Amino acid sequence: MNSVAALDCGSNSTRLLVADAAGTSFVREMRITRLSQGVDANGALTDDAIERTLDVLRLYRSIMDRYDVDKGLLVATSAVRDASNGGNFLAAAAAITGVQSRCLRGNEEAAFTYRGATASLAASTQPTLVVDIGGGSTEMAVMVEGALVSHSMQLGCVRVTERALGADVVTPPRAAAARELIQHEVERAWREQPSFDAVRGDLRLVGVAGTVATLAQLVAGDDEYQRDRVHHQSLHRSDVQYWIATLGGLTPSERLALPGMVAGREDVLVSGLMILDAVMERFAVTTLMTSEDDILDGVAAWCATAQ
Repeated sequence: MNSVAALDCGSNSTRLLVADAAGTSFVREMRITRLSQGVDANGALTDDAIERTLDVLRLYRSIMDRYDVDKGLLVATSAVRDASNGGNFLAAAAAITGVQSRCLRGNEEAAFTYRGATASLAASTQPTLVVDIGGGSTEMAVMVEGALVSHSMQLGCVRVTERALGADVVTPPRAAAARELIQHEVERAWREQPSFDAVRGDLRLVGVAGTVATLAQLVAGDDEYQRDRVHHQSLHRSDVQYWIATLGGLTPSERLALPGMVAGREDVLVSGLMILDAVMERFAVTTLMTSEDDILDGVAAWCATAQ
């Protein structure tokens, strides 16, 4: 078998990983496509969002050709799950990429992410909780008594921005509305997965995806992405709260001028950080390990072993 490809059509970004059967990564690509734009309000993917994403998938197919990819899987998540025309998008994506395309349920998304994020972690006596803050949903997954317990919250950085916080300077009323929305979903997660109580206060929290990676870059003050400065770094809840307050007082253009800010996240990052802060509070943890290994790595591992 030659290389395998994992493609993730998320709510805010579209990403590609090409790797070999042993898990060695050849290329990782990410483009902000905002596939979920308008889905929360209209229940459907817009033509512009679809075309932006399909254009990126055409680019990714050309990259896959350079690496002789002969097997792969494209996964779609919250935006496609919530859209009435999600099936049409998946069919177009499959035709362009030439690989199987699937819309994941929340628990499947959490399982792939957990597999990818934990594969290279050192052993720990503490259970590992993986939190994946996406554009439209947030997945949490942890092993409890040998079984993977997961929950997908119907909130992400784009959804909270569009519903409550807004994309400009954060006002107290908008901040309060966002916190209420987030708290409602966090409490619902706890009711539906009471097993989370078993690990509260005694766990290793691992954060993946764009919100956490951008936070790590802001803390490091790096203008350019450097994987080793973002991957497996230790951050604190005080970092999260500092950047909520700092970014909330700025316009998106002012945020974009900061070292470490990723273009395409300047308008939604505050919402993502507010979700992260609420998760850390509910699980009673003050430190966070970042991970650039995520759902893509879990999908690639599945591709390498699937018959």
